[in-house]
Amino acid sequence: MNPIKQLFGQTAVYGMGIVLPRLLNYLLLTPFYTRIFATGEYGIITELYAYVVFLLVVLTYGMETGFFRYASENRDRSNSVYTSILAAVFVTTSVFLLLVFALLQPIAGTLGYSSNPEYIKWLAMIVGMDAFTAIPFARIRLLNKPLKYAMIRIAEVVVNIGLNWFFLFYCARNSDSEFITKIYNPDIGVGYVLISNLAASILKLLLLSTEIFAALKGYFDKKLLQTILKYSYPLLIAGLAGTINEALDRVLLKHLIDDAQGPMTQLGIYGANYKIAVLMTLYVQMFKYAAEPFFFSKSGEKDAKQLYADVLMFFVLFGLLIFLGVMLYIDYFKLFIGVDFREGVGIVPVILMANLVMGVFFNLSIWYKLTNKTMIGAMLVTIGALITIAVNVLFIPQYGYYASAWGHLICYSVMVVLSFWLSRRHYKIPYEFKRILLYIVIIVGFYYIDRLLASRDFAFDYVVKPFLFVGSCIIFYLGEKSRFDKYRNYKLEDQNNES
Repeated sequence: MNPIKQLFGQTAVYGMGIVLPRLLNYLLLTPFYTRIFATGEYGIITELYAYVVFLLVVLTYGMETGFFRYASENRDRSNSVYTSILAAVFVTTSVFLLLVFALLQPIAGTLGYSSNPEYIKWLAMIVGMDAFTAIPFARIRLLNKPLKYAMIRIAEVVVNIGLNWFFLFYCARNSDSEFITKIYNPDIGVGYVLISNLAASILKLLLLSTEIFAALKGYFDKKLLQTILKYSYPLLIAGLAGTINEALDRVLLKHLIDDAQGPMTQLGIYGANYKIAVLMTLYVQMFKYAAEPFFFSKSGEKDAKQLYADVLMFFVLFGLLIFLGVMLYIDYFKLFIGVDFREGVGIVPVILMANLVMGVFFNLSIWYKLTNKTMIGAMLVTIGALITIAVNVLFIPQYGYYASAWGHLICYSVMVVLSFWLSRRHYKIPYEFKRILLYIVIIVGFYYIDRLLASRDFAFDYVVKPFLFVGSCIIFYLGEKSRFDKYRNYKLEDQNNES
């Protein structure tokens, strides 16, 4: 089967479970939140969900990748791999929840939520269930059941969105009703975002019950678990460093912006405009979900390295088209957030490109995962984390959230350069970075042409902008025609070889 078609086909199906729910959140919740909450209130949501990113990495501690690595390596013992990992994650998650409940008030006070400790309790329960269900979801991905994955994710997000609208819209506008007063308390406010998420996470846990009970088919193998932990713990380090790159800015903004400038307001504006770059974020995420098991499954084939190089090229080309499409029509995309939040739209091109470069780093990471040099991966991401911290601490006081946006792009770019250099020594893959850089320059050039000629003129919006986008597609096709032809004719070549 055509491997590129297989990968991007699975990426599309996983997109139903990743893109559709996130897109629904984007289309329904982001405009909703940024119109019913003040910028400071939305800043609370942005901050709390930044903590979720950190905690999920800690509580899964690289076990998803460890599961793919060892369950793919030996399918005969995949049940024992699954059972051992799921049991370990269950124990660590349970300990986490017990500690949070026991130390709830001190934790809430430290984070600045002493008057709302229930926020921390609800958040911990959400994180605990999400961490535990990450392993059953990994099993679904390994068994190549993207449709089941998608259906569960969609059910989860439908409940989440439905409850958000019920509490924050319907109940808020019918608070005089006797029935509503029994189930709705306006003082909870932002807390209903967490309550809705918590209910959706409980539903997800129930829908995954079949996968959870499938752990009974295997047996707990302590020695095997130790081997997996040895492989995975550097991924925990890398994951923690990665979350610093991804989410630390949303924590630091609260503490590094002067009170007179309204740190929570700035955080809310930053978080809302970050969401405008959601199409790139979703593209990278759905690719990652399909690519990791795909990369491992193809590692034993003779043309694996060339395949990895081709995958990166296709990934970048499609990503650049997303970048250009969003930026050509940014005046429409920014309408999804409230008027009070739109002053931060200038960070969108930086965040889009940063997320694309992050996806490039994920592509490159396959070399250290296949060679069991995960500690090098941890080192690379740690370097990125140090860069993120330095840029944010040094420049947030002066440049605010713009420093955070540029910090993302700088750190991911350095990580890509270092990873590529090291891969040439340990697992040389024929990546064509000169061509990739040329394509990036072309697309960024088209973006600046659009900005220089920016107009609300009908002809410009409906003639020049489409011309720039279609022109990019033509350039990509002509520049990579041999690569496109190679995989378009792949099936035919296989049939000829068989005959």
